Amino acid sequence: MSRVRTRPTRDDTREKLFEAAAEVFEGRGIGAASIETIAAAAGFTRGAFYSNFESKDDLIVAMLEDHVARSLEHHQQLLARHKTPADFVAALRATERSRHDPLGRAPLLHMELILFVARAEKRRPELAKRLRARRKLVADIVVATMSGTAKGRVGDPGWAGAMLLALEDGFRLHRLIDPDSTPADSFFRAVGELQKLAES
Repeated sequence: MSRVRTRPTRDDTREKLFEAAAEVFEGRGIGAASIETIAAAAGFTRGAFYSNFESKDDLIVAMLEDHVARSLEHHQQLLARHKTPADFVAALRATERSRHDPLGRAPLLHMELILFVARAEKRRPELAKRLRARRKLVADIVVATMSGTAKGRVGDPGWAGAMLLALEDGFRLHRLIDPDSTPADSFFRAVGELQKLAES
């Protein structure tokens, strides 16, 4: 009887390379991490790497894109089940979306990769595209979860989305710098305060 060889799918290969790259970047730093080291850590050859990515920069952009895509999918799934701001925030707070997301588990590495890409001017439009997608998602959540009365007080949902996203990113950075004065739930506490103001 002949054995059927199962080869990893393209998605499986990319996911293993993402995981390996995150581990190598955290251990060696982005600049010192070579393609050969990343491929070996994933259990692949250099050729397997190049069949998926043109360069290390291309891999990093793909990692950021994957992180945003996972975040969008997760938030949209929650939004389909939780229709009020309080319910949505409570569900978001209770769920863990980073189990299969290496950048979700490593916020410092996430920011390092963003800065790495931002230093290359030609790559910035790609970052801007991801940022706009995140802002639109938050704006859509604001519109979908607000009651008729509260919607009138929001004004511009797009601007509200930008503010909330900046608040989340800011607290994430503050927690990395000074976790003692920045509790893990700082963003959710801030959102709760904003909800109270909107309802008053």
